[in-house]
Amino acid sequence: MRREITSWYSPALRREMPIASYGHYGFALLLIPTAAADYLEYERFQLLDSLAPMIDSGKLRVFSIDSMNKESWLNYQMEPAHRAIRHNEFNQYVFDEVVPFIRNATSNETFIYTCGASFGALHAMNLFCKRPDIINGAISMSGVYDLTEYTRGFYDEQVYYNSPIHYIPNLSDSFYLDKLRASHHIHIYTGSGEYEEPDASRRFASVLYSKGIWCDLDVWGNDVRHDWPTWRNMLPYILDKKF
Repeated sequence: MRREITSWYSPALRREMPIASYGHYGFALLLIPTAAADYLEYERFQLLDSLAPMIDSGKLRVFSIDSMNKESWLNYQMEPAHRAIRHNEFNQYVFDEVVPFIRNATSNETFIYTCGASFGALHAMNLFCKRPDIINGAISMSGVYDLTEYTRGFYDEQVYYNSPIHYIPNLSDSFYLDKLRASHHIHIYTGSGEYEEPDASRRFASVLYSKGIWCDLDVWGNDVRHDWPTWRNMLPYILDKKF
């Protein structure tokens, strides 16, 4: 498996931001870390190993970036409004820097899908829902789609606009709705075992369906817990069966 690491100084985040890529061809899968982790988290926990046959065959090329959660929603020493600002800067980094980087590394026609587990599931879905003109779909595993789960009671306009279960019901702009409805790759997967919240996935899928947005909801059994073995099984299954 071809593996490359690079970085650049991000104007949006005002710091050096690394990115890892794996593979040489195929659609682009952009991995968002689970919580406070870094761009090599998915490699350390052997998820990349589980994808190796598909990567080596040229089905997909994987890109993995740093989380900013330690500087935003998981930094409880910061004022909540400042956490929201940092979160929006992360969004701009992805939209204005990471997506163009992937385009330059692949092609302007390459489809890009965001993907994450746990807190990364919310980020992956939020990034796609906010910019379906440049991101083609999302794979979210073991997620909740209500940002207030992480804000300890803080709620303002910026939380609203980064919490898909809040803003999607009120979305009326056809520019976004038409693109969301046209995606064939909105995958919401979860287990029902320890530390999983399957009802969160069911609620968000219901919101999407109510707006005429198709999604692939799959709730696995009570033996499927919120942990890396689950995601090492889930993601290869989704990529093999749904793409």
